[in-house]
Amino acid sequence: QAQLVESGGGLVQPGGSLGLSCTASGIPFSIEAMGWYRQAPGKQRELVASIAGDGVSNYVDSVQGRFTISRANAKNTVNLQMNSLKPEDTAVYYCYAQLEINGFVYWGRGTQVTVSS
Repeated sequence: QAQLVESGGGLVQPGGSLGLSCTASGIPFSIEAMGWYRQAPGKQRELVASIAGDGVSNYVDSVQGRFTISRANAKNTVNLQMNSLKPEDTAVYYCYAQLEINGFVYWGRGTQVTVSS
């Protein structure tokens, strides 16, 4: 059974750091892109960061320079290192994996990140 399992969320003070990790398993096809979306209360889900199979990464402007996405292809794992966190980074963070063969997207269940003093 295909699944994405996230870990690493939690509560952190403004200016602090957190690392998120996501591992995909049971997916029978090659994964092209992996990344993270987030959704804050009352807001639409937004793409935070993505990384392609060749290592090319993209970030939403609001996290550029603060967040770093990385990927271990052999392990179907994607990580998100979040530094200099702000209260507006508070959201549920969802991992995704997009298939190379047809673009189908698998989703994780989400992990809560709360930035508060």
